[in-house]
Amino acid sequence: MTGKQPPEAWESFLHYLPCSEEDEKLGMVCTTAGSIETAPRTVYPPRKNEHPALFRSVAEGRALPEFQIVYITKGEGSFTAEGGTYNVQPGSLFLIPPGMKHRYSPLFETGWHERWVGFRGTYFDSLADEHILSRERIFFDMGLSDHLVAIFDGIFEEARTQRPLYQFKACAGIVSLIAEITARERRKQPNHYQKIVEKAKYLMESNIYSTVNLSGLSEQLGISGSRLFEIFKTYTSMTPYQYYIHIKIHKAETLLEQNDISVKEAAHRMGFEDQYYFSRVFKRTTGFTPSQWRKLFR
Repeated sequence: MTGKQPPEAWESFLHYLPCSEEDEKLGMVCTTAGSIETAPRTVYPPRKNEHPALFRSVAEGRALPEFQIVYITKGEGSFTAEGGTYNVQPGSLFLIPPGMKHRYSPLFETGWHERWVGFRGTYFDSLADEHILSRERIFFDMGLSDHLVAIFDGIFEEARTQRPLYQFKACAGIVSLIAEITARERRKQPNHYQKIVEKAKYLMESNIYSTVNLSGLSEQLGISGSRLFEIFKTYTSMTPYQYYIHIKIHKAETLLEQNDISVKEAAHRMGFEDQYYFSRVFKRTTGFTPSQWRKLFR
């Protein structure tokens, strides 16, 4: 959406959300959510005394024990983290990982409207491990988006009402925000990167019965193995090896549904020299052993 200011559906508010042991076990917890408009020529942050001490130094610099996503829909300012400073405009979004020293504030002359949500948990830690939540990518030009505002508003509704399963529903909104950020980043990648991924997939499909030889694959594509890993992971959320194994196991599923194909023969046809390794990979991928699969789908 361009040329239109998204509706400011919420008055300024902030909430710090409680969570139960059951919420913690899910690996996803929403810790805080809020929406505050700082008027022009106003000292920032407004309502400073309503924040816990850890959160009051937003304009001076702080590091938090959680992730935060901050979305600016009005006004201008600056965001500084890891030695870099970014000019904030309407549509700017920053994704701040735990422990990262940062600060942000609007221009005194313009103020701004910010929405934010804080979150933590083992699920989000796993996204960081997979570089979906990356310390190298923290500032995004998302543009003014009614869709993003609607996701935030859904999280705010859960924070306000705290109805049954509010933590679960709020975290579903957080995952949606992360998905929107990730999708936008992938759309920004050069077209020739997409062509590399498509050619890599074609070569894997064409050599599905061979042994895994990703170094040879990268040579055919004319790039280094590390570069192939980076590009492929960005586009598919899988490494080249994970994708190759996935399509091999999917083909093996079809083979095992045939009455005359044994587990050993299926492993051999799919390029696995070790039948037992094939069985471990098959179960890790499908949740079933090859023998269990044969019984289920015959």
